[in-house]
Amino acid sequence: MSLLHALLNATNYRNPFLRTLVPSISLAFGIQAAAALPSILFQTERFYDLSGSLTYISCTALSLYLPTLRARAAANFSSTAPAWPSLLASLTSKGTLNAWNWRQVVLSAAVTLWAARLGTFLFSRITADDGKDSRFDNIRSSPAKFFGAFVAQATWVSLCLLPVLAVNSIPSTTLAALPFFTITDILGLLLYVGGISFEATADRQKNQWIKEKKEKKHEEDFLTRGLWSKSRHPNYFGESTLWTGIATAAAGVMMSSVGQAGMGLSGGLGAKVGALAMAGVSPAFVTFLLLKVSGVPLSEKKYDKRYGDRKDYQEWKKNTPMFIPKL
Repeated sequence: MSLLHALLNATNYRNPFLRTLVPSISLAFGIQAAAALPSILFQTERFYDLSGSLTYISCTALSLYLPTLRARAAANFSSTAPAWPSLLASLTSKGTLNAWNWRQVVLSAAVTLWAARLGTFLFSRITADDGKDSRFDNIRSSPAKFFGAFVAQATWVSLCLLPVLAVNSIPSTTLAALPFFTITDILGLLLYVGGISFEATADRQKNQWIKEKKEKKHEEDFLTRGLWSKSRHPNYFGESTLWTGIATAAAGVMMSSVGQAGMGLSGGLGAKVGALAMAGVSPAFVTFLLLKVSGVPLSEKKYDKRYGDRKDYQEWKKNTPMFIPKL
C-alpha cells in the first residue's frame, strides 16, 4: 500500500466533516513545522508570512479535492477512476458527481485570493526591510519561542479555515438540494468583496505613502490620508470584515438541514448552534488577534512611543476611530 493510500485510509472517518478536517489541519501543522526548521536554523523570519499564505492555499485545495482523491485512490487511479471536477463548470453548478457546488469553489477561491495577495504583499515588504520584522526581535534567537510562532500560525490557519473546511466536507450532490442563492450567500460575498477591497486599498495607500517619503515628496511621519483618515487601522478592519463575509456565507450552509446532514450532524438545536460557533470562530479569532494581540496593540505602542508627545499625532488619534471607520 502506498503512503497516500495509507494516509487516506487512516483518516477515512465515518463522519464526513472529520474526513476533511483532520487531514487538512494535519497538513497545516506539517507545512508550518517544515517551514520552521530552516527558519530556526538560519534565524530568519523572511518566509514566515509567505509560509502562512502557502498553508492557507494548500489546506483549502486539499479540502476541496479530498473527496475526489479518495474516490480515485479507491479505484487505484485506473482508467475507471472518477475524473477531476472542473473549477469553471462548478461555478454555475448546484453540485453533481463531477462538479462541486459553486459555494465550495467560490469560498475556496476567496481564501486563495486573500492569501496570495497578502502573502506576496508581506513578502515584498519584509524583503524591502532586509528580511527583518520587529515582531521577531525577541524570539528569533530562541528556537523554542521561534517554533512556537509557527505552531501559532498553524493554529491560526486551522481556526480561520474551519467554515470553509466544513462546507468543502459536504458532498456536492448533497449541496445540490440547496437553493442556488440564499440571503447569506449574497450578504457573505458582499462583506468579503468590501473587506478585501478595503484591506488592499489601505495597503496600497500605505505603500505609496512610504514610497513618496523615500523620494522626499513629503515629510510626514505617519499616514493620515485616504482610508487612514477614516480609521487608524483600515487594513485590519478590512481583514476582519472579509473573514466575517466568508463565515456568513458558510454559516448559511452549515446551519441548513442540508448542511447538517452533509456534515453528519443531527440537525437539532445543539448541532446548529455548534455549526454557527464553528463558522463564527473564524472572524472572532482574527478580530481578537488584530485587536488584542499582534495587530493594533503592537502598532499603537510603536507609534505612541515615537509620536505620543506630538499635538498633531494626538489630534489624529482623537479624531480618527481606532478600528471601525467613520463615515
